[in-house]
Amino acid sequence: MASPSRVTLLVAAAAVAAVLNLVAAAETGPSAAVDLGGSKKYEGSSEFVRLSYHMGPVLTANTTVHVIWYGTWSRQQKHILRGFIRSISDDSAPHPSVAGWWRTVRLYTDQTGANVTAHISLGSEKNDRHYSHGRSLTRLTVQHVIRAAVAAPRRPLPVNPRGGLYLLLTSADVAVQDFCAGACGFHYFTFPSIVGYTLPYAWVGNSAARCPGICAYPFAVPEYFLPPRERKRKAAPPPNGDAGVDGMVSVIGHELAELATNPLVNAWYAGADPSFPTEIADLCQGIYGTGGGGAYTGQVTVDGRDGAWYNVNGGSGRRFLVQWVWHPHLGYCYGPNALDQGHQ
Repeated sequence: MASPSRVTLLVAAAAVAAVLNLVAAAETGPSAAVDLGGSKKYEGSSEFVRLSYHMGPVLTANTTVHVIWYGTWSRQQKHILRGFIRSISDDSAPHPSVAGWWRTVRLYTDQTGANVTAHISLGSEKNDRHYSHGRSLTRLTVQHVIRAAVAAPRRPLPVNPRGGLYLLLTSADVAVQDFCAGACGFHYFTFPSIVGYTLPYAWVGNSAARCPGICAYPFAVPEYFLPPRERKRKAAPPPNGDAGVDGMVSVIGHELAELATNPLVNAWYAGADPSFPTEIADLCQGIYGTGGGGAYTGQVTVDGRDGAWYNVNGGSGRRFLVQWVWHPHLGYCYGPNALDQGHQ
């Protein structure tokens, strides 16, 4: 989602009853899906609009993700998120895999016919443990944080306008403009007047302390949805044991997919106004498996050992829940865990 917009979550009384029935089924079945009454909250509209190519570049070169850890992060939290990024190009993970999910993103091409890169690697990292720009960031402040990271006197992040992505991750105690009210993450490109370069970047926040029911769905239930005593019991167990960070995984996937296919906001998107584009992940927000749509996640795997929900496998035995993206040839949302594997 490259531009801000308002997102409204509508929950009907009938959906509440459906949720309780589906959750009860998920607690006893090996594979299930749950309706929690609303999708993740991202910028941009999820309404169907014809997706088209606007002649801009896509990320065809081998791409390195440079991470800025802003705020307080545990070693385990970093390990989970690093594992997801590394899994994007890890073909050794069992099917359905994160790499299989990325294969749909790779189908997008530029005007020369070159596909989005298959090679995404984790690059340099920068820790900002002292909240250098405070605990409340605006969109412009986000760019100043990136500038500080690439211009740091010690161990600056490398500057690579062609093959570098810059991922700012904020900890649970950091507020960011539009966070929870309108966005769980966003992407854009830096301004040379601020950073000195035009660099594609994304921000994603840990919502655990602010709006887990919105941005960490389905690992947390929206506050308006169930009584307090019921929320934790009815939420889906996260595959890596951290609802906030497991929720971030799907948002990071969402943003990386859109950065790859629309890095300068002039490539793949729907709608006539590039200031408010609907991109390949916006079209599928909240959909994680076959049958997903509206307030229904679709069919995902429920691990019989710990009850964890996931739809893709990563490296080193990790599991993740990642939303689907729009398939450019099929014309609908698709993921490697789709029941119809004829197009995989």
